[in-house]
Amino acid sequence: MLDTLKSIVSKVDADYADIRYERKKDIVIHFLGKDLHQISANATDGYVLRVLKKGGMSSIAFTKVDDAESAITKALHNAILIADSRKVPVRLAPGSVTTDSYVPPLHDDPRRISLDEKLDLTRRYNAIPMLHSRIATTDISYLEVIREKFFVNTEGSNIREDLITSRISGQIVSSDGSRIQNLRVGVGGSTGFHALRNREADFEKRTSIALQLHHAKPVKGGVYNVILNQSLAGVFTHEAFGHFSEADLIENNPSMRKKMKLNTRLGNKQVNIIDDPTLADRLGSYKYDDEGIAARPTQLMKQGVLVGRLHSRRTAAVFDEPMNGHAVAEDYRYAPIVRMGTIFIEPGEHKFEDLIVMLDDGLYILDAKGGQTSGENFTFGAQYGYEVKNGRISEMVRDVNLSGNLYETLKNIKAIGNDLRLSEIGGCGKGQLNIRSCHGAPHILVNNIVIGGV
Repeated sequence: MLDTLKSIVSKVDADYADIRYERKKDIVIHFLGKDLHQISANATDGYVLRVLKKGGMSSIAFTKVDDAESAITKALHNAILIADSRKVPVRLAPGSVTTDSYVPPLHDDPRRISLDEKLDLTRRYNAIPMLHSRIATTDISYLEVIREKFFVNTEGSNIREDLITSRISGQIVSSDGSRIQNLRVGVGGSTGFHALRNREADFEKRTSIALQLHHAKPVKGGVYNVILNQSLAGVFTHEAFGHFSEADLIENNPSMRKKMKLNTRLGNKQVNIIDDPTLADRLGSYKYDDEGIAARPTQLMKQGVLVGRLHSRRTAAVFDEPMNGHAVAEDYRYAPIVRMGTIFIEPGEHKFEDLIVMLDDGLYILDAKGGQTSGENFTFGAQYGYEVKNGRISEMVRDVNLSGNLYETLKNIKAIGNDLRLSEIGGCGKGQLNIRSCHGAPHILVNNIVIGGV
């Protein structure tokens, strides 16, 4: 396949060109309550060609190699049209020439596991909550996505890499006759099918919490000091901060570029944030991005100071900053855009028990449940929480929504735990879907969070 791609790009009369071919395979097994709702297995493939000509850059997707010449003609034509309409020509930061083939080490490659075994495991996990009369239904799915990628550019790079993702996830819905409560559940990752085995305890725990929520009281609205658990702190890091670290999102926003200027103090001195796609055995791991650039750890915040951001080759040239391998596409249908890989708050020194004592009175809030951002302001739902009184965890609360301003919240992070946890289930819908987007954090203590409630 690499030879075919080399032949295609050799015919492109442009300042630069690259082509990515992918074979994509996915399996879905879906239960709704006790019923098996869907089993599907699909295999597709295709190409994405990008060309840079006279300062204009365009991309085109096609599915048949016989359409390559037509695709080249259209891409070149579009690039010239784009160049004519741009005030500033597109430039790409210089990249190194790479030849490599990388298949990540896996514990139980999902491609070698039978469909029957995948079905049996999903059925078993789905059955755990359904044993309880107050569980109204479930919505549990097995998802497996295999991307076998081949990349060639006119600079001489030739790269092959596989990305393998598998998970069992969904919702548990409980009812007491008058009120319904939803709780998310999920296990998986990019390390192989072994990550899905022997996870009964996870589904049992989430079922128990779904049932407990009916005895929880609605949270009382107000301003609280809070502890966010790893999941919720990770979502805050991804959604409220991380997207503003993606260079393409602030590129044409003068206000945000000013606020996100490097070497600006944005947070408390305890706050360190990094994005590291090279972390082995993590959902967001990859060796090369979809521009053929080697991924590397990128320190975004150091002791509260903004020190880095995430780039494609184009945005690295625009900002005159180092490339770091963060241009990622959903699949062969798309050209890459700037994406987070594995973003997290680095661990601090405090045990969880110490954070609870330091909080004294407030809320302990767990697990994200949807939300939105509007500029530098955010609103997130939490799946549940607990009151904390005199340094002790007390009653469970529900219907928790928290909101705030990114920069105020970063400065109000007062203590950081030593218990970093990264997500097993990813998902980011910025323009394209990225199921491997990984986030995490330790527990963090934050002052003056606005909580919506009764």
